[in-house]
Amino acid sequence: MTHTSAHARRATGTAQDIGATGAGRGPRPARGARALRGALLAAAALLTCAAPVQAAPAAVPDNWLYLTVEPGEAPTATAPGTLLLCDPPRGHRRAADACAELDAADGRIAGIPPKDVMCTMVHAPVTVQARGMWRGRPVAYTETFPNACVMAARTGSVFTADGP
Repeated sequence: MTHTSAHARRATGTAQDIGATGAGRGPRPARGARALRGALLAAAALLTCAAPVQAAPAAVPDNWLYLTVEPGEAPTATAPGTLLLCDPPRGHRRAADACAELDAADGRIAGIPPKDVMCTMVHAPVTVQARGMWRGRPVAYTETFPNACVMAARTGSVFTADGP
């Protein structure tokens, strides 16, 4: 039986270093394992330092409305809608007109002057909803109109996403 010293075992890269008295140090990783652990820690530190700085969240615009138009007299929570943004105007084809009309009415849809148009007396109810913010104030508007013509006459371009 050959006896090797602890120093000799370390020099050859043995995975354990137990002293003659078992001095409580327990198993120690070999030099290769320590080097690998050091390399992994260095890589982790590099990745942490090199991570891109996240941009600050975009500011929420002051003037925006989520608009829905539904056939019938009872609004539903699942109706698809359009987000109308007014700084700058975007969201549907008539966004610039809708934003100008809302601006003139201080964000109050009911305050938009009705257009002088002739609408048929066809009963095809349509319900509109608007939820959002205008100049820092919450907007909540729900109205049912006898048909789409009357809706457009009374709400201007706000709910008229399609058109010229």
